[in-house]
Amino acid sequence: MLDKLIIIGYSGHAYVVIESALSDFTIVGYCDTKKMDHNPYGIEYLGNERDPNFSFSDDVKFILGIGDNNIRKKICSNLSHRFYFTNVIDRSALVSTSVIIGNGNFINKNVCVNAQARIGNHCILNTGSIVEHECEISHFVHIGPGAVLAGNVKVGECTFVGANSVIKQGVKVGKNVIIGAGSVVIRDVPDNYIVAGNPSKTIKK
Repeated sequence: MLDKLIIIGYSGHAYVVIESALSDFTIVGYCDTKKMDHNPYGIEYLGNERDPNFSFSDDVKFILGIGDNNIRKKICSNLSHRFYFTNVIDRSALVSTSVIIGNGNFINKNVCVNAQARIGNHCILNTGSIVEHECEISHFVHIGPGAVLAGNVKVGECTFVGANSVIKQGVKVGKNVIIGAGSVVIRDVPDNYIVAGNPSKTIKK
């Protein structure tokens, strides 16, 4: 019997999560601040998860269908004591058995996570991204489609790595950083910076 799953948030990113989850979970329904007019998967609206009267059975698990790092963090700060968040890992993803991974993560199609990597909680590893050996990804990080993290890269909490970016081996990226799409990051990036380009340059501190 498949595990039961509730999606929190129901728009673009949630659709991707749902498609990967369908192989391993029974989708019970979705939660959001309101019932959505567009319901491409025909799943039931269960209400607002932040409503104190919202109830669910003990055997249900949750996943966030929200792409924005800070919104995911805010939701989790209010709900993590009530809900059990599970990982959704697409069956096409290749994740080394030596990887240490937290809870509430979404690993999308054709992602590769190699030996001894560490993934925190509530991260998104988007389509075709590569996380090489011994990388450390903190909580609420979003790795964009096709991005490559070479070995021993460290990424801080709530950082966004844009599509098709490359981060050189051994580089440390701070918290709340935004790395523009297609960037090549060859040196450490401090907290709260925005960088872009090849090689990457500071756009905003």
